[in-house]
Amino acid sequence: MDDVLEQLQQIFRDILDQPDLVLTRQSNAHNVEDWDSLAHINLVSAIEKRYKIRFALGELQDLKDVGDMIDLIHVKLAAK
Repeated sequence: MDDVLEQLQQIFRDILDQPDLVLTRQSNAHNVEDWDSLAHINLVSAIEKRYKIRFALGELQDLKDVGDMIDLIHVKLAAK
């Protein structure tokens, strides 16, 4: 499993209070229980804090699933 996916899985488990949640690159708000707009804000905030990065609003609007988020995190980390 990709390190970023593994770390995101832990963040999602904590924020969504689902200790057994298993994320894939195809996971999205439609197929992950309790991933609503408020949870999304909390997830983004936790991810930014964990990786010490910032997302622009436009970047977040283009994300379709966890795989897109992983790819964007890799881009942000490479730019540091």
